[in-house]
Amino acid sequence: MFKKLIVIVLVLMVPAGFLFANGGSGAESSNLMVIITPDKDNTFFTAEADAAKAMAESLGYETLMVVHGDDPNAESDIIDTAISQKAVAIIIDIANADASPNNLRRATDAGIPVFCMDREINVAGIAKAQLISDNFQGAQLGGEYFVELMGEKGNWVELVGKESDTNAGVRSQGYHSIIDQYPDMKMVARETANWSQTEAFADVESILQANPDVKGIICGNDTMALGAQAAAEAAGKGDIIVMGFDGNDNVLDSMLQGKIAGTVMQPNALNAEMAVQLADKFIKTGSTGMDQEKILNGCFLIKPSDADKWRGFKKL
Repeated sequence: MFKKLIVIVLVLMVPAGFLFANGGSGAESSNLMVIITPDKDNTFFTAEADAAKAMAESLGYETLMVVHGDDPNAESDIIDTAISQKAVAIIIDIANADASPNNLRRATDAGIPVFCMDREINVAGIAKAQLISDNFQGAQLGGEYFVELMGEKGNWVELVGKESDTNAGVRSQGYHSIIDQYPDMKMVARETANWSQTEAFADVESILQANPDVKGIICGNDTMALGAQAAAEAAGKGDIIVMGFDGNDNVLDSMLQGKIAGTVMQPNALNAEMAVQLADKFIKTGSTGMDQEKILNGCFLIKPSDADKWRGFKKL
């Protein structure tokens, strides 16, 4: 198929800073798969984008990789671009569980099937499939290990992700379903750090000043865990137990260095690959072949002894 340059067209249509890669396509393309993720700098999101891109291209599709920066308005503009480019499918890690459904509905109304990965939307029937990590199950694994490391007692802190992200609440519920069973485990602070390493550092810095006897910190993602660990170390409390969630390579390296105590590995590469595979099946047959829209893939507990066995959100 003759490939026209898409870069110039998209620079005009997508807000600056949101386009970061493409496989080339044209306005009349019927073979373009658009892959949309929140961030091009966060290793979690780049890994899922790369996995989706590799799978799509292995199946013969051209790809356009775009980021929305957790901004529903930017996501809306990108959806408009996908519609104008006549994409055959959209693979997306959404911007906002409540706002994104309206954006995605426009794509489906235009005849473009949508497949979600990682973050789920709160409205059924819009996405053809949602490939989600089993965040509750994963958080229970993390909570059990955290309690074990804490010796079933002591003061602890929870750092929560963005309130607009369903995963943040589900992971918190999973943690508490385990930790709250132990009466000698005392939560002395709970802060929303918005998945941010910088915010986590600032929050933990303040928390430790008010609560110098904190023994452990459990975090909703690895980025916040890195910030929490750095703040504890800066306060001269490097022995504080820090637990993460995601399984990114930076945290695995920290675990191998004896710093962060553990993490929960999300199968985000698998989610991305499955989203593309189901999109391909739907494009070719008109059906995903699945009985349910939401497909949960299980998470894995990673201890320091296992940290060298995983990279890029996959087992080596």
